[in-house]
Amino acid sequence: MPKTYDTIIIGAGIAGCCAAFALQEKGQKVLLVDRSSVPASGGSGAAGAFVSPKIGKGSPLQTLTNEAYEYAKDFYLKHFPKYFHQTGVIRIPKDAEDAEKFKRYEPFNASRYRWVSKEELEAIGIQNADKSFLFEEAGVCDAPAMCRAIWKQVPFMQVDVEHLEFNENVWHIKARSHALRGNAYDNINSKENSTPQKVSVCIKAKNIVLATGYQNTLFDMRYMGVRGTWGSRGDYYSKLDLDVSMHKSISVSANIDGIIKLGATHNKAKDPCMACDGKPLKSLEEQGSQMVDTSDFLLKETFCGMRSGSRDYFPLVGRVIDTQYMLETYPAILRGLKPELKHRDSLYILNGVGGRGFVFAPLMAEWLSRLIVDGIEMDKRVDPDRLFLKWCRKL
Repeated sequence: MPKTYDTIIIGAGIAGCCAAFALQEKGQKVLLVDRSSVPASGGSGAAGAFVSPKIGKGSPLQTLTNEAYEYAKDFYLKHFPKYFHQTGVIRIPKDAEDAEKFKRYEPFNASRYRWVSKEELEAIGIQNADKSFLFEEAGVCDAPAMCRAIWKQVPFMQVDVEHLEFNENVWHIKARSHALRGNAYDNINSKENSTPQKVSVCIKAKNIVLATGYQNTLFDMRYMGVRGTWGSRGDYYSKLDLDVSMHKSISVSANIDGIIKLGATHNKAKDPCMACDGKPLKSLEEQGSQMVDTSDFLLKETFCGMRSGSRDYFPLVGRVIDTQYMLETYPAILRGLKPELKHRDSLYILNGVGGRGFVFAPLMAEWLSRLIVDGIEMDKRVDPDRLFLKWCRKL
């Protein structure tokens, strides 16, 4: 391993994995770190991981989402086609009122699609559905497997990051390591490493990318307003002949190798386990049974995880503002002053991708790599700077 990395990425969900991959593709010496020994142990691992367009009346968020969708689709097909299943995705109106809205959405469907009649939906086993959109090039990722596939392409270390310090133009990362040798993927099932001993380590990097999702204790980033929503997914054994994925109120995947996935980002409770009362899939199963025949579904595995979003639902990609410096140096900023913003040296973030992480992550990682390596300024729609002054005025 090099003594000093070009960039260390903290967090091995889909955002962190894509960031590490994009930076390495640009020739950087990178290190991806996570407190877990496997990637996608949080919200990314619980995702249904649909890669499909956003429908609506042409909002800026819809435009950005669909840019990301086109990029993500091509990215997965080029680099990791084994884990992206291009099943097509049917977007089904929730009710009669929603069906009327679909007619108004049609002019804003820039991605390839076609209408599917109620009769055609019934013929393929989809129940209680009105005329719908079918995006034939859309699909679903095998979420944990996709993250692992990306993760295996970059150096990885399992550590609990405790402290970051910038000194002499280099970041010093103090952490507790689980002392796994090499890439942790090769050691997961090793008896020798089944109870690894934690040791203190110090790693150095010119740049840091924070891809920690909902949790952050390393810097003051309150102005970004990162907030979490719990999502659940169930993987079910089934012989149902279902070769297309769909979304209504929840997501139902196609039958891939005998497994159908039910999933949704739905629970905003602070204590989701209490809200679910130990049955996180109850609502999903009830809604799923109204869409397809679930009579032979046998639960294989349950996944729950927190997805992180921003105040305005746009991703957070770019530099991190030095909040303490700005508040101390410009106290009038609380009353509307608009000084030049000062950022933390060589500190970046990729966060806030919400329930569409597998759509947003590849393009956001590419944009971030261009900023770090080539100095290309971040797209204003996702730059976290957009939120700072508004946050200050509310203090």
